[in-house]
Amino acid sequence: MDWLHFENEARAKGFRHICGVDEAGRGPLAGPVCAAAVILPEGCIIEGVNDSKKLTEKKRDALFDVIIEQAVSCSIAFGTVEEIERDNILQTTMNTMKRAVEGLSVKADYAMIDGNRLPPLDIPAEYVVKGDARSMSIAAASILAKVSRDRLMLEYAKKYPEYCFEKHKGYGTKLHIEKILECGETPIHRPSFLKKIYAKYGYPKVTR
Repeated sequence: MDWLHFENEARAKGFRHICGVDEAGRGPLAGPVCAAAVILPEGCIIEGVNDSKKLTEKKRDALFDVIIEQAVSCSIAFGTVEEIERDNILQTTMNTMKRAVEGLSVKADYAMIDGNRLPPLDIPAEYVVKGDARSMSIAAASILAKVSRDRLMLEYAKKYPEYCFEKHKGYGTKLHIEKILECGETPIHRPSFLKKIYAKYGYPKVTR
């Protein structure tokens, strides 16, 4: 597999600072969405980098530091629960990706976005379906986004220990749903995402 196919195609068109962009956390019931943008040196392949979902937490954590060290530039941005509720998750994800690209210390002149939509960027860009399993730059971004969000959720686990965020990171697992129904919502839960839960299971007796 050619991990640099998309990067090389962009370089052949004359672009030099090519960033890969991915997100983590679109689906959870709680917590922000996170996006990362990464510019790697030309020809850079980091051993072990792959779609973050295919890696263990230990491997992701180790690669996080390697990516930060080897990248020409990288940037991480968060989209808050308030934004998600105001603008919806899709729009918030796009805006968060845009902030990640704009946060790069070395300005990108081309962006490769994981998925099938483009955020509103002021530079040329393309989307790459399943890009986190096809592009080294996007895969690197997927790891930075996933690890950054997971680490934030571990901090929330300390603040709200009864919800066990360290185990499910805010996703709608059986355990998480049980905790919501038992303890109610926290300020980091996404009310619009909980509507189906309440419709199915009823409302919690306790609210915050």
